Amino acid sequence: MRNKQIVVLNKIYTKTGDDGTTALGNGERIAKSSKRVSAYGSVDELNSFIGLARSYIDSDKLAELDKILATIQNDLFDLGADLCIPDRDKNPDSLKIVISYVKNLEKEIDALNGQLEALRSFILPGGTKISSYIHIARTIARRCEREMIELRQIEESEISKEAVQYINRLSDFLFVAARYVNLKLDFEDILWVPGNNYKE
Repeated sequence: MRNKQIVVLNKIYTKTGDDGTTALGNGERIAKSSKRVSAYGSVDELNSFIGLARSYIDSDKLAELDKILATIQNDLFDLGADLCIPDRDKNPDSLKIVISYVKNLEKEIDALNGQLEALRSFILPGGTKISSYIHIARTIARRCEREMIELRQIEESEISKEAVQYINRLSDFLFVAARYVNLKLDFEDILWVPGNNYKE
């Protein structure tokens, strides 16, 4: 299923969404304001910010990270395909996030984090432009997770535990990746100083 062609785009506008509905992967039409559309729309937003971060990578020091991010962008399309098809049991051949996606991310997290110093404080988002955009992507990943869990809480909605695990690990990966970028480009972590501006 991974390499199966599931999309053919020969015309960009169809006018079928002019009534405020959109088609899911199973052909069903639902409101564009639905929680399901919001969930996979946020995944698309996340993917776009990762693409934006990648567009600023021009250093060989980050070539390996760029490859990982490219893989993640493809995985996020897979996640969107998973989310846009309800009734998973009725669509056994549909593209789904499975545990191997999660394990791959865990491997990448461990590899990058092994090159970083242990943190003894929370860090402030920032440093390089690439790192800052990756932090934005991280916060969007957290929103995706919240929306997916909210969708899963709707009785008729089925969101797999693997899909939720993947998006959870992805936010962890992006946190580590942002630190890794700063390290490779010789920027130090910006540490949070609790109560730094507190005055009675």
